[in-house]
Amino acid sequence: MARPRKFDEAKVMRAVRDRFWATGYAGTSLDDLTEATRLGRGSLYGAFGDKHALFLRTLDEYCDDAVGGVRAELRGSGDAYERLAAHVRATAASVVADADRRGCLLAKSAAELAGTDADVAARVARGFADLHAVLTECVAEAQRDGALDPDADPAALAGLVLTVLRGLEALGKGGAAPSVVTGAAEQALALLPRPAPVKHPHG
Repeated sequence: MARPRKFDEAKVMRAVRDRFWATGYAGTSLDDLTEATRLGRGSLYGAFGDKHALFLRTLDEYCDDAVGGVRAELRGSGDAYERLAAHVRATAASVVADADRRGCLLAKSAAELAGTDADVAARVARGFADLHAVLTECVAEAQRDGALDPDADPAALAGLVLTVLRGLEALGKGGAAPSVVTGAAEQALALLPRPAPVKHPHG
């Protein structure tokens, strides 16, 4: 009969996530993980598998949380364009407030491993596809509301917004001035196509 686990699994996974997030996959050793979780190697591997399995689970949970958070923001009540604009501005504010320059674990994993690790590449692709789908849904709603040009391609606009959001995080990690980050966010919103004004006949 297996002995019951004597640790908080969610707490352990948060510690694992924070360590991978801080130092990356290659920069995190098994000793780092045992130190962060305060579990022995046998307990850690017995419960969660090897380092690679731990990383994949960490990335899965991070993506689920990140996409869920964005979905909640973009599917809220009220005006769809205002929800979209609020999300862009909130991302910029989060980047500016990120004093440790941790950035996004999804983007960090893509940069480090997506080119060489098929399992990570698949998860990164799915994470970005999910974010793109949620943004597309919000953009299409804003078009139906009359806030954005109804003739524009909602998927293309969502791709532009997603690119801007990822770019803001890259600027933050690179140490760009807060005014550059927030200014880019506002300029991106200003460039989204609005409906053409309705021309009224004279008389």
